Amino acid sequence: MKKKIKYTNEAMDFEILKDFLPPPEKLALREETVKVTIGLSKSSVDFFKMFAKKKHGHYQTMIRKILDSYVAHYH
Repeated sequence: MKKKIKYTNEAMDFEILKDFLPPPEKLALREETVKVTIGLSKSSVDFFKMFAKKKHGHYQTMIRKILDSYVAHYH
């Protein structure tokens, strides 16, 4: 069952975060991994696949490194 989203015109508070993520070129080290299933937007996956192809790497590794960087920043 899907719930419909109700949009309102109320004010929203935003916080601008400092850019702390590494550039795609620096996403290549290997670590112990755990398999998960996640749905990502097609545009995000296409971006990582395109960049991984240019660098002869793996797009999954790049995505994993971004998540690891986020966790390291807030952990």
